[in-house]
Amino acid sequence: MTEQTPSLDHPKVVRGTKPRYEIFVDDSGEPAGKTYFTDRESVAGVRQRIFPHTEVGEEFGGHGLASKLVRAALDASVDEGYRIVTVCPYVKGWVEKHPEYQEHVDPTTPEHLQALQSR
Repeated sequence: MTEQTPSLDHPKVVRGTKPRYEIFVDDSGEPAGKTYFTDRESVAGVRQRIFPHTEVGEEFGGHGLASKLVRAALDASVDEGYRIVTVCPYVKGWVEKHPEYQEHVDPTTPEHLQALQSR
């Protein structure tokens, strides 16, 4: 069975080679959007994935790609055993609208922001 070419109706989300998830809507090799992350381990040994920024190309706006991207990124992160830290305003708002994810979220602390500055 061959893999379907991504499209606006059937985008493909993958973990990029950089610490980010990317969403594709065609076979150009260029992502339509990205959500970046930084991994850290808390003093208590809790694995956390901090999401500082999400972007979708202007030309792809209005198709729900950011929502699909964030859902896939959070699902993968939770499946990998990470707690979620929502620094990105889009990710934070998305989680607030999807209460089933809130149990996986840790509040943002100064240590999280410091981890982002040192990356």
